[in-house]
Order: sequence, then structure tokens, then C-alpha cells
Amino acid sequence: MYQSFEKQSTFKMNKEFTAAGIALRIWFVTALLAGALLGLFILINDRSPEWFIVFLAMLGSLIASLPAFIGLLVAIYPIKQFGQNLQRRFLVLCLFQLLLCLAYGVAATFLNFFAGVVPWVSKDQFIIIGIAITALLFACSMIATWYHLKALVSYFGPYYNADTSGSTIYHQILSHTIKHNHIMEPSQPTLPAKASSNRILYKGLITAGLILLMLVPTLFISNLIEEREARQKEVVKEVSSKWATEQTLAGPFLTVPYKTTSVNSDGKTVQHVNNLVLLANNLVVNAAVEHEERPRSIYKVLLYKTAAEFSGAFKIKFPTDFDIANADFSNARLCFALTDYKGIEEEIYVNFNGEKLLLSPGLPVSGFGRSGLSVPVNLTAVNIAESIPFSMQLKIKGSEQLHFMPLSANSKFIVQSAWPSPSFDGNSLPGKRTINDKGFTAEWSYNQANLPFGTVALENAFADKDIAFGVSFVQPSDQYNKTMRSVKYGILFIGLTFAFFFIIELMQNRPFHPVQYVLVGLALVIFYTLLLSISEYILFDYAYGIAAVATIFLISLYAKGHFKSWSTAAIFFGLLSCLYTFIFILIRLEDTALLVGSIGLFAVLSMVMYASRKINWYGNSAEQLTPAPVS
Repeated sequence: MYQSFEKQSTFKMNKEFTAAGIALRIWFVTALLAGALLGLFILINDRSPEWFIVFLAMLGSLIASLPAFIGLLVAIYPIKQFGQNLQRRFLVLCLFQLLLCLAYGVAATFLNFFAGVVPWVSKDQFIIIGIAITALLFACSMIATWYHLKALVSYFGPYYNADTSGSTIYHQILSHTIKHNHIMEPSQPTLPAKASSNRILYKGLITAGLILLMLVPTLFISNLIEEREARQKEVVKEVSSKWATEQTLAGPFLTVPYKTTSVNSDGKTVQHVNNLVLLANNLVVNAAVEHEERPRSIYKVLLYKTAAEFSGAFKIKFPTDFDIANADFSNARLCFALTDYKGIEEEIYVNFNGEKLLLSPGLPVSGFGRSGLSVPVNLTAVNIAESIPFSMQLKIKGSEQLHFMPLSANSKFIVQSAWPSPSFDGNSLPGKRTINDKGFTAEWSYNQANLPFGTVALENAFADKDIAFGVSFVQPSDQYNKTMRSVKYGILFIGLTFAFFFIIELMQNRPFHPVQYVLVGLALVIFYTLLLSISEYILFDYAYGIAAVATIFLISLYAKGHFKSWSTAAIFFGLLSCLYTFIFILIRLEDTALLVGSIGLFAVLSMVMYASRKINWYGNSAEQLTPAPVS
């Protein structure tokens, strides 16, 4: 009798909880958690963080979530009356919380799309914002629900064991074995339920929620990749500014002051002096480029030096709409334009009509670049109609890009370099090119029909004419671009890995706890940080292999520790190896990535369906599945 009384005393009568109290508890904890996470997110992305922003975020979260509190307050009591199945009440409560979180996610999506309230994510990624916020809020609400699990069981139950832990109550709810022990009042009857079926359903929903939740850290990884890429660009820009920036070479060309007249608003004739630009009749350019890599911190900056030869001739024939008498040939100048003065390594001389002339800084016209050089030349109306040869050699340095402008009626540009990974860009591509491990050779050819202006024109005719072309010297491995592409496949990494664990735990009947799913998800997320950090020191392919092998071994050994089987660990090792190899192939592919990805996903789905064909999703015994005979 004493033992019976002692046993009964371990159970206590339902503590008095009201709908308002339950709603207040869940809302308060959820709002505080969401506000704290928001504040931490701002701190991580802010270059000059202030810690008080966390408290402001928590306060703002409490205020912004007041509609959710009202919704919970209204819904808690009707949920209690939703049948007499405790599992069903908890399921309805979780679904209602998910709807509330989804409403906030949709609202945040529209705010970011129309107002750009989240500066770290572009407006075209509004779907990611909605999913991330919904998953984050739902995770916070589930944590709050877990924290107040005893109170909820007491309110919905209506009795619980005072010494029972929250984890035990959670498993009792899943397995439908929650006990309604009492002393003074009879327990409420419960309807029979298919416990195993419900357990699989709820576990599947929880796993799906965890997949969405683990996508949130990938946003931080994306921001980290963009930050590291921006840092690399800053280093490149800093080194290039001290060496020389990209170069665009234009010329040589002649400028001659030219008088024009116009009538103003008062009817008076006004005389203007503009510059007439005269282009060469033919031009040949041969450029030999030597590349050079300069280390700076953990980065390498690609620079170059160019030795170029320009040769050709001027033979000008004035159009009929130009009066040669208005041209001031005594002030004619020979000009050459470039982008950055710092790139000039030696003084530039030009042989013009048998004279050796030294170019000095300054351009009488604009529209050909930010800077340039020029020199006065002896030019008359007579010799301009004859062929005036010229030639010049220059040594110039720059970084990233080397471009030219085809300022001639007929021109040919030949560029050679030992750099094996060129990128031809600009207004046109080379007509001939050869690229191999020893370098490249590219050739461009132009004629009068290719130019949007004539060989004789006023200087404003060249404004806003994007005719530059050339080559960009790019690094062979863009690790940041490839890492970002791998992050975009995060849903496959996390979703398929969780699906593997879910199916194997059902097949072996060894439940995998949600906390264990989170740990596995964190291992999958850390793969990206490993990949990013290692790829900054070695080639991306090697970095991917190291990070993948480390992650595969970690998860496989963890699976062995849980399932107590080396064969199961070997299965995970093989499946994850195939998954990481498949993603690596997608990253390397360009045009056929969609086709290969679709075929691969179809194959994966087929294997999952085949492996799960014998799982009894309803949890019914063979006798229950056998139809009763018809009498």
C-alpha cells in the first residue's frame, strides 16, 4: 500500500494553465530567439558592429510578432478541443505555427522585393529570403514548443509525470504512449491510433523542416563567399593601382583645328573652332605580352608588360562637306591615347614622315580614353593628300585587360602571349586565334566598312562609340565562382543526405534524433567553409576532394556509431561519395549541366524508390493488411 501510494505520488495533478498562458509562453520565447538570431546576423554582416543592436532586434521582434501572439491566443483553445488524440492536437498546433511563420516569410519576401530591406541579398533572390525566414521562425517556434512541452501536455493531456523529461515526453507523443495517470479524476479516453504510421509521418515532417532549416546557414556561406571575393578584388585593385590598371590603346591619329560657323538666336553669325580628327589609311600592330604573377597576402595578382609596334601611313582624302580652307594645319598634332600613364615604361618616340618626335602628355580631344600623348607635326594641305608613313614602338604595363581601338581605314592587330588562359572580349572577337599550353596568338582585321565613322570627322563623332576590343588575362581557376555554384546545390547535399538517414533508420528500426540530423546538417554546411578556405591556397579541384573526403568520412563514422554496423557505414560512404562526385561533375560542366543534372536526379530518385519499396509506411501488420472475407 505504501509503495502504491509512493508510486502514485510521482504523478501530479494538472497544473492550471490557460490558453493565454500557453500562447504567451510560446510567443515570448519564439520572438526572443528570432530577435537574437536577427541581431547576430546583422552583427556578422556589419563591418562596425554595435552589440546593442541585438537587444534592439529582440525588442523589434517582440513588437513585430504581436499579430502572431494574437493568432496563438485565439487558436490555442480550439486546438485543445480538436478531438481527444494528443498527437493530433500537437500536429494541428505545429501546422498552425508553420502557417504563422509562412505568413511572416511571405511578408518579408514582398518587403525585400519592393523595398530592398535585406541589403545582403539581391532582390532577385526573394524566394530564398522567404524560405529562410520561414524556416528560421518555424525552428524558433519549435524550440519554444519543446521548452514548454510539459506545460502543453498538461494543458492538452491533461496529466503528466512530474519527473518525466521533455525528451521522454517527445518520444511518448510520437509513439502515442503518453500516460494520463491521475489520482482524483479519471483520465480522458483516447481514440485508437495507428502509432507507427503517425510516427513515420511526423518524423518525415520534422526531417523536411530540418532540411529547410539547414538551408539557412548556406545564406551565411554565400555572404562569406561574396565577402572573400570582394576582398580579392580589393587586393587586385590595390596592386593594380600601384602598377597600372587595364590599358586601352588608341592611335596614332591626327588632330587639326577646324573653323565652323553657325547662326545664334540673335541672327548673328558665330565662328567656332573644333578639332578635326584624321585617321590613318592603314595600320599594323604587333604586340607581345609577358605576364607576371605578384603574390599579395594569400592572393596572386596577374600583371603584364607589353612591347608593341605600330606602323602605317596617313593618306587623307577630304569629303565634300569639309572645306579644307577652314583647317589650320599649322597647329596639327599627332596623338596617341591610353588609359593609365603609370603603365608607360619608356619615353615614346614616333617616326613621322622621316622625323623622330617625342610624344608628351596631353590630348587636344576627348573620347579616346582618360589620358594620352601628343606632339606637334608639320602638316600641310599638300602633303596630307600624299602617303605619310609613321612607326612607333612602346613598352607599356598594365593588369587584367589589354584593349585596342581600330582607328584606321584598314588595320590588323596581332597579339601574342605565353599566358595559356586568355579571354577575348570587347566589341569583336579575333578572326584567327591559336591557344595551347604554350600561350596564344590572336589576330583581328578591320576595314573601312567595319567602322561607325569615317577617316575624317569632327571630334564629337567619336563620343560614345564602343569599338574597343582585346584580351583579358584571367586566372585559370575561379574558385569563388565554383564554390558559389556548389552552394547552390546545397538543397541536394542536405536533402539527399537526410533522405538516406531517414530511409535507413526506417529499414533498421533505429530512430535518428532531430539533434543528430542537425549535427549531420552542420557537417554538410562546414564542407562549404572547408572548400572555400582550402581553395584559396590550392586548386579548386584538389580543395573539393579534400573537403569532400573529410565530410564523407565524418558522416560515415557517425553513422557507424549510431547504427552499430560497418556495412551501414560503408553504404553511407558509397552513397555520399557518389553524391559529391555527381555535384563535382555538375560544377565542372557548363552547357550540359542541366541535362546531366536532370538525368542524375532521376537516377537518384529511382534508387530511393527501389530501396524504399519494402518499407511499410502505414506500420500495419500483415494481418491488418489482409482484407476480411466477405460473408
